[in-house]
Amino acid sequence: MQELLQKIEERRARIVVVGIGYVGLPLVVEFAKAGFPVVGYDKDPEKVRLLALGESYIGDIPSSELRPLIDSGRLTSSTDPAVMDDADAVIVCVPTPLNKTKDPDMRFIASASEEIAAHQHANMLIVLESTTYPGTTREVLVPKLTRGRFELGKDVFIAFSPERVDPGNATYHTKNTPKVIGGATPECRAVTQALYGAIIDTIVPVSSTDAAEMVKLLENTFRAVNIGLVNEVAIMSRRLGIDVWEVIRAAASKPFGFMPFFPGPGLGGHCIPIDPLYLSWRMRTLKYQARFIELADTINSDMPEYTVSLVQEALNAAKKAANGSRVLVSGIAYKRDVADYRESPAFDIITGLQKLGATVDYVDPYVKEVDDHGVNMRSVSTDVAYADYDAVVVVTDHQCVDYARMLREAKLVVDARDVMRNVEGDKSKVVRL
Repeated sequence: MQELLQKIEERRARIVVVGIGYVGLPLVVEFAKAGFPVVGYDKDPEKVRLLALGESYIGDIPSSELRPLIDSGRLTSSTDPAVMDDADAVIVCVPTPLNKTKDPDMRFIASASEEIAAHQHANMLIVLESTTYPGTTREVLVPKLTRGRFELGKDVFIAFSPERVDPGNATYHTKNTPKVIGGATPECRAVTQALYGAIIDTIVPVSSTDAAEMVKLLENTFRAVNIGLVNEVAIMSRRLGIDVWEVIRAAASKPFGFMPFFPGPGLGGHCIPIDPLYLSWRMRTLKYQARFIELADTINSDMPEYTVSLVQEALNAAKKAANGSRVLVSGIAYKRDVADYRESPAFDIITGLQKLGATVDYVDPYVKEVDDHGVNMRSVSTDVAYADYDAVVVVTDHQCVDYARMLREAKLVVDARDVMRNVEGDKSKVVRL
């Protein structure tokens, strides 16, 4: 342990980050900037190739930040798991999706742990950052990485530290976002704290890996449940003839006891639609129903279909059938001002409109083409003629879009993000969520 701590203190600890996507790439950058020799390991040869060239494929990391680190030799990349042979610390940042039945898909974590075990040696730190259910580190990683060969807290150090990446956030990034750390033993926590403390401003230690796993799930369950609540309030408000956006903004004027959440066409991204269901699944194995989580998931999962119904109603009011209409979806990314479209509600909205017989295009300045969730399309030009469509649906509220021109030219706008509130023009053709 002391030898490993000394290597960390002297920036000699060799680090391998498994998975160099939205979570792993910012992490390798911070370690390299702090002076550590770090390897980004990924099975995707294209990511490895681009990283080796110092070309970023993540919006939050400019290539100008990568290239000096590559040129210095501190940051390298590889598709060969043998890079772990010489690693002092291995950090796992692989995807943790859900399968078709909304149960955890643990294939990537299982594969990573098998590879680590195959290249493991004494005095190695292994940290899991991938979001998962409470008990994963203790029940899966610890047995796999000890197996009678290594003593936990002495020969091998294992911890969980949840990622907190928020793509597109201009204020909080890897270095200044507090880092939660839970070790399998106090010694494991101490070594992990020393490593992350070298690159991150604030460390938040907790008592166990289970607690650290629960922290991440609580964070995103909190958001999912509150978004589910406000989405249902939006549906109720529409039936009552009330502007839900006005209600939320007025309620937010209360300086205590209220935090504003806003409705939308559905949840997207790599965290909020997925992470709470890891906890729900875990509780089902203990014969307990996570009722808030499952109800929120039902409401949030129904929002794309609800948005499609609004488009259909708006077209009917204009004496047009959805069947045969041309509809433009504005924004396919899951959130504003990013190129990330994982789990975007836009996919269900597009397919829902197509099932009604509509011809659907999309426009997104950040996402030029997609092939996901059964949707294989290219974005139309951003100078698209809105008047060519029977309806425009605002799914993602990118700030660079000229919404004044959209309102001026479009025949009908279904606004799922309230972008038209402060736009001057004919609001009679706007249908809000």
